[in-house]
Amino acid sequence: MTDKIKVWCFLLFLLKLVSNLQNCAHAAPQVPCFFIFGDSLADSGNNNNLVTAAKANYRPYGIDFPNGTTGRFTNGRTTVDIIGELLGFNQFIPPFATARGRDILVGVNYASGASGIRDESGRQLGDRISLNEQLQNHAATLSRLTQLLGTKQAAENYLNKCLYYVSLGSNDYLNNYFMPSNYTTSRLYTPDQYAKVLIDQYSQQIKLLYHLGARKIALPGLRPIGSIPYSFSTLCRNNVSCVTNINNAVLPFNAGLVSLVDQLNRELNDARFIYLNSTGMSSGDPSVLGFRVTNVGCCPARSDGQCIQDPCQNRTEYAFWDAIHPTEALNQFTARRSYNAILPSDAYPTDISHLIS
Repeated sequence: MTDKIKVWCFLLFLLKLVSNLQNCAHAAPQVPCFFIFGDSLADSGNNNNLVTAAKANYRPYGIDFPNGTTGRFTNGRTTVDIIGELLGFNQFIPPFATARGRDILVGVNYASGASGIRDESGRQLGDRISLNEQLQNHAATLSRLTQLLGTKQAAENYLNKCLYYVSLGSNDYLNNYFMPSNYTTSRLYTPDQYAKVLIDQYSQQIKLLYHLGARKIALPGLRPIGSIPYSFSTLCRNNVSCVTNINNAVLPFNAGLVSLVDQLNRELNDARFIYLNSTGMSSGDPSVLGFRVTNVGCCPARSDGQCIQDPCQNRTEYAFWDAIHPTEALNQFTARRSYNAILPSDAYPTDISHLIS
């Protein structure tokens, strides 16, 4: 696809998006609730009171967010914040750490910075809420919903209509497999074997989520994590072949996730699962989208990739906020393509807007 065609595709997409937003501006949300499981790409404050280096409840994080610094690992809104807006929610989905009473009726964000599919991933940074623990928290939410709605059946019927977004795996590589001084996984498994181990565990966790009421589940793949500034400067020390090796190592995970989506759609035929192609969305010429800087973050970072100084002023021109996390500008792009795919390869077998229809 030529750059000119890319630009036209993007402009047409924006026009369609504006139309969609105008149509739903005064309508009820397209789903009654939105539940989010993930890591720092989606965390909205669950790590704030944990003993961990993986927290973002300090300036300049949130410098462009309407509510200021909240614990989001970016300058403004996360991808799931923007997806929530596209779904028609007029409030941000509350983090589990602070969700109270009827707050949970719109959904809950369980995401935790540094968390992974494997319980040990990210432990060198301190406390975090692994996917297994996030699932336990959702079981607690189901109990609270049962109290609010009267019966467990009523609560499960309610959850059946909601959107679930489950995005983990990055820390199982960045803060596990590619840290051989802290973890043994790279000595125990080849990249293909490790991807299979992760997908096998992920499969059981997603099936548990199904048994807790989930029926509409979006599963983003891993982005090219070798190409983030942290990998290039810290893990690879500016070695291009190392960057390629990291990017190649996560490809079997993404391929396994596509196969898992097919398997789950066959086995659990009263539910629907989709794969979101984060790698595909990240490919192409970033300048077409207005990004001028993609090799460093807008905010100077410490050795673990998080902000330590005042950020740049031209934040919309940067793909990365710190050395790991995207800017709101890039999150908008990812969220919109996840909700309403520009290319057929963006989502499989469909995008979020069709998953919930």
